Amino acid sequence: MDAEIAALAATAGSALVTQLTTEAWQGARDRFVALWRRARPERAEGLAAEIEATRDDLLAADEAGDPDTAPELSAEWQGRIRRLLAARPDVADELRTLLEELAPPQAPAAVTQTATASGSARVYQAGRDLHLGPR
Repeated sequence: MDAEIAALAATAGSALVTQLTTEAWQGARDRFVALWRRARPERAEGLAAEIEATRDDLLAADEAGDPDTAPELSAEWQGRIRRLLAARPDVADELRTLLEELAPPQAPAAVTQTATASGSARVYQAGRDLHLGPR
């Protein structure tokens, strides 16, 4: 379970930091604070401010062209989340659900087309509209 907790914490830390640079950052903040409030209410009070400080650090680093800050902040949040999961492993499923909801929509799977022509046959394939003839 320790490796699973570490992997989940790493994913969650990275997801949180990534969300903080999007327009949906407030929703992500609120969801993480709500999770903390249910799991560790004594530590939830200042969490929103810590998340906002992390966002401020990210924006300042982005403006300064500093590529090292985001991974450092992800690692910091990974540690916090790992400690939360170690103390309260029962919130792992709730965290997984949160991460699924925060994940960007997946692009549809690629379409593979295969055709074989012989002799004087012609094959026309298109992934969308196909116009034949003069226009």
